[in-house]
Amino acid sequence: MKSFAAFTLAGLLAPAALAQHQTFVVNPDASEVKIVLKTTHELVSGAFHIQSGSIGFDSSAPRMSGSVVVLAASGKTGNSSRDKKMNKDVLEVEQHATISFDPKTYTGAIAPSGDSNLQVTGAFTLLGVPHEITIPILVHIDGATASAKTHFVIPYVQWGLKNPSFMFWKADNDVAVDLSLAGQILK
Repeated sequence: MKSFAAFTLAGLLAPAALAQHQTFVVNPDASEVKIVLKTTHELVSGAFHIQSGSIGFDSSAPRMSGSVVVLAASGKTGNSSRDKKMNKDVLEVEQHATISFDPKTYTGAIAPSGDSNLQVTGAFTLLGVPHEITIPILVHIDGATASAKTHFVIPYVQWGLKNPSFMFWKADNDVAVDLSLAGQILK
């Protein structure tokens, strides 16, 4: 469910050393958001579709702008009744069609090519409410192509979402998110 947040981190990939302002444009078809929710009986794995992503960044300052957006109703866990409950009761997709991450700042240095480890702080929006979060992101730049990967945990119950537990089936209050973004850097 929170895997979306994962997905927003990808925008961090943007820079090349010499250019001041650049934009990382996410290719939704080459990117993915995966989640894992621990329950009393199983690990529930799921995936969500990234709708769009574009992150602007100025290499002379640790600021970012833009957003990575995930379609809330796109989540699939391999069980249609569970997905229906997730969409209706947990993610409330009728009222909140998207989940997003809007990066604002980062720490670390972005190498003009190769790998860079960053800590990105921004707003992760669930049920229309933004929550500040800092996420570790591994960025890889190769010419005009870039990728970003992150793993983080979303405290979805603490952030106001309903826990899907029922009777003897209990779910954790946190969900792990793996976000992989791929795309192009525009100068």
